[in-house]
Amino acid sequence: MSLSATRHRTVEVQGQQIFYREAGDPARPTLVLLHGFPTSSHMFRDLIPALADEYHLIAPDHVGFGHSSAPPLGEFDYRFDRLAEVTEALLDTLGVHRFALYLHDYGAPIGLRIATRHPDRVTGLIAQSGNAYLEGFTPFWDVLFAHAKDRATHEPAVRRLLTPESTRWQYTHGVPADLLDRIAPETWLLDQAGLERPGNAEIQLQLFWDYQFNLDAYPDFQRYFREHRPPTLVTWGRHDEIFGAAGAEAYARDLPEAEIHLLDTGHFALETHGAEIADLIRAFLHRTTGTS
Repeated sequence: MSLSATRHRTVEVQGQQIFYREAGDPARPTLVLLHGFPTSSHMFRDLIPALADEYHLIAPDHVGFGHSSAPPLGEFDYRFDRLAEVTEALLDTLGVHRFALYLHDYGAPIGLRIATRHPDRVTGLIAQSGNAYLEGFTPFWDVLFAHAKDRATHEPAVRRLLTPESTRWQYTHGVPADLLDRIAPETWLLDQAGLERPGNAEIQLQLFWDYQFNLDAYPDFQRYFREHRPPTLVTWGRHDEIFGAAGAEAYARDLPEAEIHLLDTGHFALETHGAEIADLIRAFLHRTTGTS
């Protein structure tokens, strides 16, 4: 099999079965792709083969998502700190010691925890709708932050974020009408199937609640940016109503050399602008890793 072909694998990490997609030659520079809510490594299904001729790519499913283990509450500590620990352990298990990070949504607080702990291992950052600043939080978050303060009162409203209508909206909001036909229906249907597994709603509610503690880590993330100046590419949907464009532009505060692109789309920019993002990443990695 060609090394450029995507391989679908599962490995045990800290007692959990972690599914990941891999392509490319491990001897080449590695890009680790970290997905967000409510999706999985499936969101990178087209990006991986687009870059595998020159780069080594690894895209795991977080615990509770996709094809990785999803133990019920009480059998796994569903915190972003813990998801970062598992991701770091996966990379150690696979022998991946130097890598760039692609940070989408939940993938941002997971990946940036790893980067702040091991700045020497990170060759660069690619942020797509992955906040590291208070700027960019939109009214979408009002109910989630209210839920963080009072779970019982606001849980019914938060549960509506787990419905098929909400999942589809995440893919279609902010997308120009003439680009809606680029969104494959299996994307949100697959995500919804994951959300509807027995016990998964409780997992997601716990992670919604824990998200508040990511904001406490933002000063550490920003200090890492200032002190280590990782090469950074930002490719963000200009019309994202979950993480607004201000969250993309905020990266320039501590990373003035960051390359920032606001694209004419919403939260899942890869669905509508996959080819453009792949070209931006390839050019970025050429500059930052010395490949050509």
